[in-house]
Amino acid sequence: MNKSELKSFLDFKVVQYNTPEFIATDPIQIPHRFSIKEDIEISGFLTATIAWGNRKSILTNAGKMMDLMDSSPYDFVMNHEEKDLEEIQNFVHRTFNSGDLRYFIRSLQNIYKNHNGLESVFTKNADKDSLQRAIHEFKSLFFELPHEKRTEKHVSDPLKNSAAKRINMFLRWMVRNDNTGVDFGIWKKLSPAQLSCPLDVHSGKVARKLKLLKRKANDATALNELDTNLRKLDPIDPVKYDFALFGLGVFEKGEF
Repeated sequence: MNKSELKSFLDFKVVQYNTPEFIATDPIQIPHRFSIKEDIEISGFLTATIAWGNRKSILTNAGKMMDLMDSSPYDFVMNHEEKDLEEIQNFVHRTFNSGDLRYFIRSLQNIYKNHNGLESVFTKNADKDSLQRAIHEFKSLFFELPHEKRTEKHVSDPLKNSAAKRINMFLRWMVRNDNTGVDFGIWKKLSPAQLSCPLDVHSGKVARKLKLLKRKANDATALNELDTNLRKLDPIDPVKYDFALFGLGVFEKGEF
């Protein structure tokens, strides 16, 4: 396919998959339980944090996190007492355990009490055409409280060559307004043009097949290559193509 044909093909796939029906099979369904901005942010961030592995397991365990927070994540983050955190036991999703969750809750409280919330933190360090440095700075701030070193692995750092798939996905949810009711678009201080595609095994495989990506590793270098090519197709809303790449990889098994 030439560039024009590729764009037409991917635009068609975006329309096919960026629909409300997508929500039912995706982790984004968890923040869709809420209507308050801060509830959406916190539930989205925690859900994205554990969004790797079996999708059914992700949804089950993200739901358990919301249950542990009394289905009011912002209120729980802001008003919990230490005894409430002590009651969070036996939670585990792969390598993310109850100790990690307790720290995440403490850190989120610090961010909302002392740093004006998640949107403000990411906006403060955003570059004109990228949020990757903002993710790096966010990680530093997120772990400014006393914590176990092992917990740091649950927030990726693009400046250490990570593709940071889960946090880029979270940022897509918050920033991009797709007018179909899937992505929320509740962060108005950032632009979809600054977003990066959530690069994983599925989207990477399809991107290589479509010659949008040459690099074999799914790392920050590959993400920059993919972002560059997607912005050529749509500089205003490049990560809309995440729906096309994901749909082609997961729902169509890369057979196209």
